[in-house]
Amino acid sequence: MKAFTENMRLALGTLSTHKLRSTLTVLGVVIGTTCVIAIGSILTGMNRRVVDELQSFGTDNIFINKFDPGIHIGRRNRAERMRKPISVEDYEAVKAACTACRQVTLSLTVPTMDNARYKNEEFNNVGFYGVLPNWPEVMNQPVAQGRFFTDAENLHRNDVVIIGEDVRKTFFLNQEALEKRIWVNGHEFEVIGVLEKKRVQSIGNDSSNDRDIFAPYETFHKVYPSTKEHFVVAQAMPGMISQAMDQARTALRRSRKVPFNEPDSFGMATADSIIEQFHQITGAIALVMVVVSSIGLLVGGVGVMNIMLVSVTERTREIGVRKAIGARRRDIILQFLLEACTLTGSGGVLGIFLGLLISILIQVLLPSLPSVVPLWAVGTGFAVSVSVGLFFGMWPAVKAARLDPVVALRYE
Repeated sequence: MKAFTENMRLALGTLSTHKLRSTLTVLGVVIGTTCVIAIGSILTGMNRRVVDELQSFGTDNIFINKFDPGIHIGRRNRAERMRKPISVEDYEAVKAACTACRQVTLSLTVPTMDNARYKNEEFNNVGFYGVLPNWPEVMNQPVAQGRFFTDAENLHRNDVVIIGEDVRKTFFLNQEALEKRIWVNGHEFEVIGVLEKKRVQSIGNDSSNDRDIFAPYETFHKVYPSTKEHFVVAQAMPGMISQAMDQARTALRRSRKVPFNEPDSFGMATADSIIEQFHQITGAIALVMVVVSSIGLLVGGVGVMNIMLVSVTERTREIGVRKAIGARRRDIILQFLLEACTLTGSGGVLGIFLGLLISILIQVLLPSLPSVVPLWAVGTGFAVSVSVGLFFGMWPAVKAARLDPVVALRYE
């Protein structure tokens, strides 16, 4: 322990003597560690946000759409592009056949940018949907003020809507929202309810579903009689999601007349499957991160080896003196390995600090982009930086330990 302490003191003394040289040497290690911390914090934050948001809609829900719900990368093939939209008949088939489902709901939308207006105030890029009365129960979207519409209001196509919290704050910040009349895409509706603010924010937006406006399904169909973009959500009984998916798939294939030897002409997903898909994407990004940071660490490691070889040459007489007074080979190896590890370790600490600083700046400047620094990234960054010093410092340390003390003492 005493030898270790003494060698650590010598290592720190050497680094403090050559501050500029040491800083330039570990620059690659700093960059590599910073990349690990910064990108790791963004990926971890995004992962938590996506998981929380999807689970907030219900872990027993099955999402059914024309395309596979979830994240899609690249161009869809011709067969996918030719798919027919999910129809009301498909919804009725799932509802009738899925005995493992607690309830099934339906929504309708138009592929346009929606806008809402109240008096002279406008709110652009809202989400406008026609849904069934059981939508808030299935999608876990409780009403904070007022109420949701009833089956009778849906059947009679009443011009009523329920608005999200952001819509309420925009139009009715200092007044009561209920019984007010707003215009959505040029059509007038009465506000009968306000949805509870979502606890989980969406990535890239200020809020999740707080910009949405919901009208009764039949009312929406009256306003947009030609639209066919349906979205079905089936809520499975607890512990029966696999059976519910099988029953829903069978019903949809029969309803859409899909031949037994043809693939599904629709998409189905659960919160868990979408989360798994997102994990695969973030895993690929993490792999790229490892490659990029490895380049920086490799450059830093080569620099460390180079500077340690120079240090061995510069301190040849010192090594000869130490050997002459009894220093063993392992003492010399330990001395130079500690110097190398201290050099790269200090670079790792600086990289961790810069990564934490970047994460804090992201939280302040881009609050919609989640950033959480994971402990594994901090530990990995420091451990890898020290390992770089251990690996690349081994050859200079062994070279120093093998020096002949007589030759070393005569070195000029």
